[in-house]
Amino acid sequence: MDRALLEDLFKAAVAAAQPGPAVKAHLPSRPAGRTIVIGAGKASAQMARAFEEAWDGPIDGLVVTRYGYGTPCERIEIVEAAHPVPDNAGFLAARRVMEKLAGLSPDDLVVALISGGGSALLPAPAAGLTFEDEQAVNQALLASGAPIGVMNAIRNELSLVKGGRLAAMAHPARVATLVVSDVPGDDPALVASGPTVPLATTRERVRKLVNIYRIALPERAQKLLSSADNPAPRPDDPRLGRNSVSVIASASLSLEAAAKRAEQAGLRSAILSDAIEGEARDVALVHAALAREVRTRNRPFAAPIALLSGGETTVTLRGSGRGGRNAEFLLAFAIAIDGVEGVSALAGDTDGIDGSENNAGAYADGTSAMRMRAAGIDPLAALADNDAYSAFEAIGDLVVTGPTGTNVNDFRAIIVR
Repeated sequence: MDRALLEDLFKAAVAAAQPGPAVKAHLPSRPAGRTIVIGAGKASAQMARAFEEAWDGPIDGLVVTRYGYGTPCERIEIVEAAHPVPDNAGFLAARRVMEKLAGLSPDDLVVALISGGGSALLPAPAAGLTFEDEQAVNQALLASGAPIGVMNAIRNELSLVKGGRLAAMAHPARVATLVVSDVPGDDPALVASGPTVPLATTRERVRKLVNIYRIALPERAQKLLSSADNPAPRPDDPRLGRNSVSVIASASLSLEAAAKRAEQAGLRSAILSDAIEGEARDVALVHAALAREVRTRNRPFAAPIALLSGGETTVTLRGSGRGGRNAEFLLAFAIAIDGVEGVSALAGDTDGIDGSENNAGAYADGTSAMRMRAAGIDPLAALADNDAYSAFEAIGDLVVTGPTGTNVNDFRAIIVR
């Protein structure tokens, strides 16, 4: 029974993040000149379609989304490319996006449709770097366990388009950026590494982050970070003075929608946070401890209750298994609640793909670890090998939705009876 309810909560969260209605509610004012639409991210194709349907004037544009996430548009070209490690399709699309911004006038409008995943989908290595360098940077960041904000701050300094550089290219045109946020705290400068929104940081700070998280960047990337080349515009850059930024969908709104759905089902809910970060297995231990405390001592919340949280955890790669951060969270959670009755949970990526496999996430309860062992899988060994996907696949508890058309980060729900 609770698995079905947990899946309903996830569906409610995803539905609240659909970009169509949000785009239509945040249309910029009409320009005297041309309207150019650009964009990148897992939700960018759906955002483009919604904008096209709502905009009654002529438009031209190109947005880049992940393979399998495209949707038909009539006036805006949709290009699909690789994520999380960029490929040549994204590299060529980034060049074409830059070409769209050449020669614009003060009367023109650029609409930037930005969502999570855009960092990899819009690869444009800075001068002195190769495309292979950018791929290596992404691979190093993904394996590092660094928070998404740290990863995007580093990407900003190594790109021709990130960190507000696309907005500077569009000058003197006005730029209106619509953001579907997948980052804790919803800072638009961190979503997709902020191609049209400058980040308030310094290169010195970025160098410190690389050292703190021991990120093995390619030699040419390290050299660039040690120089003053490829400066990004600052937030107070006069070229960006007429621009606007709107966050139109976020994890906070999705969690509120899930909470409402739980209450409709007669279950109280508590939103723990929409901005939880940290190693997935460590975050799982905290969630599991809280669930056990509610179950056994009725504190700090009284059961029955649905505990909801969002944000973006990370996974430091230690093994060679399969699975994303949500499945890894749930595997650690399942181990921590092994044998505990009355506790069940679902964790999933709101874009429908957890990591590089076909699942959005998984489902777990107090019997999960036992059932894995019965299926011939040691859950502790699977966790050590980062092989959560195989563990949940063996017991039939993967949650598979396919691409959802949006991306507002991770969703976690725990029901305690």
